[in-house]
Amino acid sequence: MKITKTQAGENRERIVGAASSLFRERGFDGVSVGDLTKAAGFTHGGFYNHFKSKEALAAEALGSAFATMAGHRERACDLPEMLTHYLSQAARKAPGKSCPAAALGGDVGRQSGDMKSVFAAGVEQMIASVEARLPPGPDRREQALSVVTRMVGALMLARAVPDGALADELLDTNLRLAISDLA
Repeated sequence: MKITKTQAGENRERIVGAASSLFRERGFDGVSVGDLTKAAGFTHGGFYNHFKSKEALAAEALGSAFATMAGHRERACDLPEMLTHYLSQAARKAPGKSCPAAALGGDVGRQSGDMKSVFAAGVEQMIASVEARLPPGPDRREQALSVVTRMVGALMLARAVPDGALADELLDTNLRLAISDLA
């Protein structure tokens, strides 16, 4: 049975959405094409009607994840609110729904130049969104780089340790210091 272009586009978006979450949860190498299509509710055979390769899907899913996170950052009233959401237990416990930089930073280093370019563009967006919320000044970009590095690093490390005091301390301390540095 033939499907419409609209339905094909919707199917593609379902696959990208499922991939975006799965890659952030399991990493690029921890997800097979079968896992991706099953999560989107399709058969393995239809995958190649939408994407030339798993890597092509991964790059699109990574870009989609960064775009989704950009929307979340834009909805924050101010930088302290953005930081509070980013450096939260909820974000720590939901890698498939939160920042792709913190979830996939280690994986991207082992991927192709195309994937690195998509990742770099997403990180640049993060830096720009933080920079836009800082007061004007000559060191504004430097401050934004510091804030983004702190955000991503703290969330990555908090996810890498077991639940408990150290995970809480990594998030809480970096949130407090980041907000203090902005004052």
